[in-house]
Amino acid sequence: MRAAVLYGTLSSVVLSTLAAAPAGGVDPLTAEAHGTVVAARRAAATGIAFGRCPKAEMLPDSIQCGTLRVPLDYAKPKGRQIALTVSRVRATGKKDERQGALVYNPGGPGASSMYFPMVGALPEWKRIAGAYDLVGYAPRGVGRSAPLSCQDPKDFTKAPTPSPTDPSPSYKLERIAQAKAYAQGCARNAGAALRHYTSLNNARDLDVLRAALRQRRLTFVGASYGTYFGAVYATLFPSHVRRMVFDSAVDPDPRQIWYRNNLDQSLAFESRWEDFRAWVARHDRVYHLGSTAEQVLENFEKVRARLAEEPAGGKVGPAQLQSAYLKAGYYDDYWAMRASALSAYLKGDPKPLIAQAAPRPEAAWDEENGNAVYTAVECNDAPWPTDWATWDRDNSALARIAPFETWDNAWMNLPCAYWPAPRQRPVDVGTRRGQLPPTLILAAERDAATPYPGALELQRRLPGSVLVTEKDAGTHGIGGGPNKCVNGYLVDYLLTGRTPVRRAACAPHPEPNPVSLDERSAPRAGLRPSAL
Repeated sequence: MRAAVLYGTLSSVVLSTLAAAPAGGVDPLTAEAHGTVVAARRAAATGIAFGRCPKAEMLPDSIQCGTLRVPLDYAKPKGRQIALTVSRVRATGKKDERQGALVYNPGGPGASSMYFPMVGALPEWKRIAGAYDLVGYAPRGVGRSAPLSCQDPKDFTKAPTPSPTDPSPSYKLERIAQAKAYAQGCARNAGAALRHYTSLNNARDLDVLRAALRQRRLTFVGASYGTYFGAVYATLFPSHVRRMVFDSAVDPDPRQIWYRNNLDQSLAFESRWEDFRAWVARHDRVYHLGSTAEQVLENFEKVRARLAEEPAGGKVGPAQLQSAYLKAGYYDDYWAMRASALSAYLKGDPKPLIAQAAPRPEAAWDEENGNAVYTAVECNDAPWPTDWATWDRDNSALARIAPFETWDNAWMNLPCAYWPAPRQRPVDVGTRRGQLPPTLILAAERDAATPYPGALELQRRLPGSVLVTEKDAGTHGIGGGPNKCVNGYLVDYLLTGRTPVRRAACAPHPEPNPVSLDERSAPRAGLRPSAL
């Protein structure tokens, strides 16, 4: 669209287009489909009153904030409303270069993109920031957007805690009891609202946000879980899509949502864990942790055993160690600091490991909130096995070949076995050829959080989509990162709409330098997806 239309006065014609029902999309819940139209019409009329950001957001003065009201229940669009927080920075380019709003979601479920407008200052995003208003938001349940909590944050982040790779029957019973209590806590705290934290509602909220931003069609970048509800959005509202980027794609096959996707993720993390250990071994002269991946693993297990006996700093036990090193499976920019911490600990200095792995009390609320939303959305979205025998069988078999992450991932998701809210049937994501404009899928070949077959499945379901693969690499969330080839495709697509014919490949970005880095220097606040 031309800038004049995007920023000019809304005529009745434009307003009716903003509120139109999804052309070509099929929302099986007709009451909710109608409610989305009502909510979008209302949002288009009122817009968002952007102004100074509250101190709680901890954002610079260059960024504006506002709120968007959406129905808790889209079947009752005039009923209870919840307020979603939104952030924005205006496009920096000339008026005739501007292309409207670019909305970003970093994944989760349970992650916020309120920080997103800050990326405009990064070199990789400068041209995009010139063309687009950069818009972030906190989805329902996240941050100050009708926040969801299932447990006292202090209890959620208590430490030290164990993390057995071969849990005993008594430990399994303990974790079952914890999962049941967590599910009950979600129901107790959220009440009747619990059932409304879903991917379908996240997609509907996104369309209301589009309308409130006064965009006839949406330009959207979703990473990790953001690719899934972005694909749901494309299925429901194909005529509302302008440009859409799926960065690190979740497998959208309804049979995968969400139980099997999590099993596949645990398997994939075993390979990525080996990638990290092999890199450490190649730099044995720096870290002295072994010249083979197996020797590095032996030293890691030595540290795990010591922490089980005597937690570092009284706070870092096996579970905290596991959580810290899981980040190395997501992002290789953690590799150097994690290797340095392991090496220092074995030499008698636990301080780097404590700094990197100990829970931070100031982050407890955010961590519990993010986990609560993650749990609610995934448990609500789809059926899960409700008998422990199935979980025990599947995860016991998987742990024999993929012990690194399997059981910890199972415990994270186990509340879904005892979930008190109704389960939905997953959306059968997909469009017919010609319904969508070209969309762009970005994927790293060795990504563990969203294994590569998911990108292939998403491309199959969205005819006309284009897949760009970073070969032989495994960082999760590659858009705007260190790979110039990937960024070239991303920028060209967002600025011009151009894509490769069907598929393109990029060489991997350079491996990390084997140097010790302080935890604070890791680029965590960029385009980093959350849990999934």
